[in-house]
Amino acid sequence: MRKFAFNVLMWLMIAMFAGCNTVSGFGKDVQKLGRKMEEAADRRNR
Repeated sequence: MRKFAFNVLMWLMIAMFAGCNTVSGFGKDVQKLGRKMEEAADRRNR
């Protein structure tokens, strides 16, 4: 399971880096990723 999660995270990071062209865009992408991770953690802890 950890290997799968690591692979998914790596692909998301690659997509994120490919999709943002500026420092501002990078910050927005990191915020969005953080929100998604928090939502997933909240769903898992219910």
